[in-house]
Amino acid sequence: MVRTRLRIVLAEDSVLLCEGLVELLGRFGHEVVAAVSDVDRLIEAVDEHKPDVVVTDMRMPPGFTDEGMRAAVALRATHPELGILVLTQYVATAYAFELLELGGGLGYLLKDRVGAVTELVEAVERIAAGSTVVDPDIVRQLLKRQQQSSPLDRLTPREREVLGLMAEGKTNAAIAADLCVSQAAVAKNIGAIFTKLDLSEANGHRRVLAVLSHLRG
Repeated sequence: MVRTRLRIVLAEDSVLLCEGLVELLGRFGHEVVAAVSDVDRLIEAVDEHKPDVVVTDMRMPPGFTDEGMRAAVALRATHPELGILVLTQYVATAYAFELLELGGGLGYLLKDRVGAVTELVEAVERIAAGSTVVDPDIVRQLLKRQQQSSPLDRLTPREREVLGLMAEGKTNAAIAADLCVSQAAVAKNIGAIFTKLDLSEANGHRRVLAVLSHLRG
């Protein structure tokens, strides 16, 4: 597969992890144009280099709470085409909602995925292409919270299964492969999901809105 060379700004205060990510992304043909350790320099680097994607830790200096997430929200407001991947050590579902409400080209992954080299790089590439990527562990945590009646109750078990895979950022082709069905069958299920969740083409990013409905339960 021919890869498009992506220009990436990396925000990570751990020197070892930062160096590892720079090497990893470079190995797959991408360029880290700036590697910074705090959100102020992150915002400056994005303004200066105009990257395709930002990969940022959620907890950054000085407070080590949600600085990276807040920087992601601010950057999306000023650079609407920028892809953003937030990495975290913890499952924080509220932050997943906040991030995904910004639209497509966004991702929220646990740092454990850094060890899964191909998975992490593919996530960055999908985000750059406008897809939404959510860590499967976060999706599972959100599913456990689904208790009250919602529009999701209208979906068949297979449609829920397809929507769950959409929430993980998988393409129609990947969903078809996982479920051992045709891409046409997947497209039909997705069309039914949009209809049952009352998402018309006028709603814009229907795939993202469907995923948000799924995550909210």
